Amino acid sequence: MFKFFIMCALCALGIILPVQAHACTGISLQADDGGICYGRTMEWGSFDLESNVTLIPKGTELHALSPEQNAKGMSFRAKYNVMGINAIGKLFLVDGINEKGLAGGLFYHPDFIEYAEYSAKNASSTLSSQDVMNFVLATCQSVAELKEIMAPMKVIAVTEPRIQGPVPAHWMFCDSTGARVVVEIKNGICKFFDAPLGVITNAPTYDWHIINLRNYINLSPVSVPTKKLTELDFSPLGGGSGMHGLPGDFTPPSRFIRAVAWTQSARALHSVTEAEYETFRILDNFNVPLGSAEGTGAKPDIKGMRSSTLWTSCYDLGHRILLYHTQNNRRVRRLKMDAVDFSKLSEITYIPLDSTPEQDILDITP
Repeated sequence: MFKFFIMCALCALGIILPVQAHACTGISLQADDGGICYGRTMEWGSFDLESNVTLIPKGTELHALSPEQNAKGMSFRAKYNVMGINAIGKLFLVDGINEKGLAGGLFYHPDFIEYAEYSAKNASSTLSSQDVMNFVLATCQSVAELKEIMAPMKVIAVTEPRIQGPVPAHWMFCDSTGARVVVEIKNGICKFFDAPLGVITNAPTYDWHIINLRNYINLSPVSVPTKKLTELDFSPLGGGSGMHGLPGDFTPPSRFIRAVAWTQSARALHSVTEAEYETFRILDNFNVPLGSAEGTGAKPDIKGMRSSTLWTSCYDLGHRILLYHTQNNRRVRRLKMDAVDFSKLSEITYIPLDSTPEQDILDITP
């Protein structure tokens, strides 16, 4: 009896203690008018990523990281203006769009990445995982061109001090034609997975997630009809019975299934504006409480944090617009790329996500 009590107590403790889960989720929606949105949640549970809106004017000379001390990696010049969101307070884009309407994001991908070995003789075609977003958005105008340019590239591991190791990542990109691709590194080579469902989470590999969908093809937005057994009628206990079996935990496989279920059952989207609304509504299903997101495994520094979902973004690819809200303020902010005079930016510009880290509340008391 005592052993049984101990087991029950341990099980209960496992339920209420914070769990560690890989927790970034990305989706893409297309409206009836042809407009396309790409959106994602950014979760990190170890510390605030100190993200800013980042503006990179075309013509900017950029340098990739190198594992060699006091050495710069590959150099490249931005062909296109870039607008995005960075991490760790530096030029490390994890989300963004360029003036041609190519958009995408970096997603944490531990245990399944096999980066290339660094070789000084190949430095001119070598990028760290921290540089991939910077490079792609600065030099590629479409998913098709991305595949061509990235195919010969060597993506290597370079330590990021704040996370105490290299950044394990894979990426999803979308363009204004509707093309979508997931990029992963296997045996040191870039692998490209066409992604017509427009969904990405984290580990394991993208092709595994697609195979795993076969376990959930019974899911439907249509409720199950009443069933008669002998003389008894059994009707569903409320709406939503068609989604019975939809996984609800924070793990990447479960979030992938939920993201596909919600995007595939989304309401009719007559305009890109409606697609923006729907992107935020769907991503609301993936907000993660503090203590339940991916981190370094070290003692967390969560002072001042209110959520493990640090921010949620949505990009209108056709109009090159960034929309976002944060852990501090759910009001959606907007930045129109075409309204920014990049010619007047003499250097890379950073804009804080929050002017003040608090929710602005409209008081409607009569």
